[in-house]
Amino acid sequence: MLLGRVVGTLVATRKEPSMSGLKFLVLKQIDIEGKETGGYRVAADAVGAGLGEVVLYATGSAARQTKMTYQRPCDGVIMAIVDLLEVDGDVTYDKSEVG
Repeated sequence: MLLGRVVGTLVATRKEPSMSGLKFLVLKQIDIEGKETGGYRVAADAVGAGLGEVVLYATGSAARQTKMTYQRPCDGVIMAIVDLLEVDGDVTYDKSEVG
C-alpha cells in the first residue's frame, strides 16, 4: 500500500465495458512526511476521495481485491482516505488541520 495525494481526475468516455461505472483519479505519490516522491498514478476510486485529499492506494493484483474492482482489469485503486498519520509519536498529517 502506498500514500498519495489526489491531484486531478481522468475522464474516459470510451473504455472497456467492465470498467464502466468507475471514477478515476490522478494521484501523486507521497512519502510518510507528505513530500512528493514519484510520478503520477491513475487509480480507480473505491471510497469517494476528493481533490487534495491524502489517500492510501494499492497497485498490481492487490488493486483488484476491493468490491468495486474485483475481477476488473484495474492496476490501481484508492481504498482509504487518510484522516491522521502518526509516525514515531509525531503527527505528520492531520486532515482536520488542512485547509
